[in-house]
Amino acid sequence: MTTAGPLVFVSWAPFCSRSDSIAYRLGGVSYMVYSPKWGSRAATILFKYASQTWKTLRLLFRQRPRVVFVMTPPVVACIPVWLYTRLTRSAYVIDAHSGAFVDERWKPLLFLHRFFSRGALTTIVTSRHLASLVEGWGARATIVSDVPIRFEDPLPFQRDGRCSMTFVCTFTRDEPVALFLEAAARVSDIQFFVTGRTKDADPGLLRAKPENVTFTGFLPDANYVGLLMASDAVICLTTADHTMQRGAYEAIYLGRPVITSNFEILRQAFSKGTVFVGNSPDEMAEGIRRMRTELDRYQREAQMLKVEKLDRWRVVEGGLRNLLWGTARAQ
Repeated sequence: MTTAGPLVFVSWAPFCSRSDSIAYRLGGVSYMVYSPKWGSRAATILFKYASQTWKTLRLLFRQRPRVVFVMTPPVVACIPVWLYTRLTRSAYVIDAHSGAFVDERWKPLLFLHRFFSRGALTTIVTSRHLASLVEGWGARATIVSDVPIRFEDPLPFQRDGRCSMTFVCTFTRDEPVALFLEAAARVSDIQFFVTGRTKDADPGLLRAKPENVTFTGFLPDANYVGLLMASDAVICLTTADHTMQRGAYEAIYLGRPVITSNFEILRQAFSKGTVFVGNSPDEMAEGIRRMRTELDRYQREAQMLKVEKLDRWRVVEGGLRNLLWGTARAQ
């Protein structure tokens, strides 16, 4: 029998830098459990989840970890993890992304999340607001707004000498892509790159882009990191309150300043090196201009915030290690 050590992190996704980084920082192994051939359509989603449930159980019984981390959404991923831990007298932790609570797709399943959170060592959330929700269920919550990302060695990205900014995008429903494109057209002397799988985008958006915007398509990690490092600033936008922006904290850990949406959760997480904008083309364009005008200051502040975040993570990591391994020793 093989073993991955005391901790395994299971994510039902094709990739997740947060899962990979938490597992790495805690001395575990991260696994992406995903069955793409079934797609995500209503007609096939049950087959996809059944396939991923089987793969997860097979993985866990092969590796025999003492603690399992599981990412939500989808909360259905907790089912095989809960079953494994009950049969082996081990423990689990839920890493609940904000979408598990605020996305309309997952709100009807919050009753399941409540059940699994009550059985978990803790549910990791990104804000005090979400922690209060979990604690209201009678469960334990741990706030981890972000985690230092383990980056691939970057591949150089060529730019044409203009001020350059990258909009980190996945073309999900809470990203105001159309509004951003309107804003970008008003700042025509700046070069913009937009990441994300273009097959997930509205074809009309792709046709409507201004000339100073380039859609990069999905980028491998090394290319993605190279693009962010070559950018003067990184843009991460959402229309949904209580939604953490992973692309934004990836940027800060690379020392790049950020333009992001004007919500309290983001104001708390990005206290320096950041311009906050509303969800209108006028406000976005004004924020972009402000970033360009005061770029040196925002870049210095981003480096300062990076140091603060690393210091904060060391405290959070120590608390998680005490919780996890204290429980593991007691089993």
